[in-house]
Formats: sequence, C-alpha cells, structure tokens
Amino acid sequence: MAADLFSLANEVAVVIGGTGGLGGAMADALASQGAKVVVIGRNAERGAARVAAIEAAGGVAYFQSADAMDAQSLKAACAAINDSVGVPSVLVNAAGGNRPEATLPPGADFCKLPLGAWQEVFELNLVGGVLLPCQVFGESMLAANKGSIINIASMSGMIPLSRVVAYSAAKAAVINLTQFLAREWAMKGIRVNAISPGFFPAEQNRALLYKPDGTLSERGGQIIGHTPMGRFGQAQELGGAVCWLASPAASSFVTGQNIVVDGGFSSVTI
Repeated sequence: MAADLFSLANEVAVVIGGTGGLGGAMADALASQGAKVVVIGRNAERGAARVAAIEAAGGVAYFQSADAMDAQSLKAACAAINDSVGVPSVLVNAAGGNRPEATLPPGADFCKLPLGAWQEVFELNLVGGVLLPCQVFGESMLAANKGSIINIASMSGMIPLSRVVAYSAAKAAVINLTQFLAREWAMKGIRVNAISPGFFPAEQNRALLYKPDGTLSERGGQIIGHTPMGRFGQAQELGGAVCWLASPAASSFVTGQNIVVDGGFSSVTI
C-alpha cells in the first residue's frame, strides 16, 4: 500500500499553464509519478520543449494548444484529450499572472487604480485561471464521477501584500471559489483544492525580486528577511504538494483545502 500511495499510474493529468516555469515543474512531478500529462498552453514551442523534457526523464506527455481565456478553445482541447489520451482525472490550473498597471508602487493613489487593469487581472487569474477550466474539464470529470482539481492560488490571497492589490484580491477569490466547488462536488467524486505558493522567482516577478546584476532588490531582500527559511522557493518544491493532492490514494479525504508552500513566510508577523 505505502509504495503505491502517491502513484498516479492510469491517471490523465491536464496542466493548464504547463508551458510556464511553475506549471512546467508541476507537470514534471506528475509525470514522474506515472501520470499521462497533457501540457496546455498557447506557445507550441514551449509546450514541445516541456513534453520533450518529460519524455527524456521517462515520462509520458502531450501538448495541446488552447487559450484558457476562451471557453470554446478549452472545449475543443478537452474533446481532443478525451479522444486521444483519455478523460482527465487531474486538472491543475496554473495559468495566471499580474499586470504592471494593476500594481500600486509606494505612494501611489489607490483611487487612481485603472479599472481596466483590475478587470484584466481578475479575468486572467479567476475567470481564465480557474472558472472556465473548471467548467469545461469539470463536466468530463463529473460524468466519470472522479477527479482532482488543483487550483494555483497564492499566499498573497491569504495575506494581502503591498503593491499587488488586484493580484492579491483575485487570488483570494480563487481560494474562495475552490472551497465553493469542493462543497458542491464532494458527493460527486470530485476533490477540489488549492496550492498557495509563496515567493518563487518566475518570469512575472523576477524583475521585482532581483536587480539587473542578479543581486536582491530592496523588495527581494525584505521578502527573504520575512521568510524563516531565508530563501525563495524553487519550482520543483511544489511537486510534492501537487502529487499528494492529485493522488486518489494519498489525499482521498482532502478537499476544500488551501495548501501553503511558502518557506514559512505566512507564519511571521513581527
């Protein structure tokens, strides 16, 4: 039993946003446990590279082009996956991001925050990041009466951070929607959970954390000083949480939870 606890053999895992750094690392982890992984994204070149890396490590992976912001695109992708790979039993919603126009630098006026930028961040993280994929792939999972949905939220959705006001609010909504769906679908064989990463350097935040010469920025230094482990997270360190939540054996009684992976950042007050 113990040897098979985290096995994902015979599982079809869809990773939306799997062409990115964090999503790609989670796709790698799922494949390492035996899942057939479908990487979904808009960039075919990055998708092919991720698939090649998984296959080189002995895993099984496919790329499927789709736009998470477009319901019809997602429906076409879901139908293609059902026909060619199998009905997905794991869905990781790792698409999302922030916009510079929706941030508040020190001294900026919240009353002047552009509504359009706010809406764009919510569309990206809540609508395309979670709502539409859950509607489209959830329908197939409900028909099969089984599945694990893992939404990627953020530690900033629990503790609103300075500057990233729209992003924090959108990720808070992701956590709330995760709990709503967990309650709605618990008796229908679907578990719905979230993972909230702390600070992991990626394309969207690297310039905020580091100076051009590679040393820590002022904000990066503040974050490290607030993190008990004294460092940023590494993308592969999300693998354990995602594989645990994906496993029908290891997390069979876990739903509606928000798993924080932040090096202790959220445990520090003063």
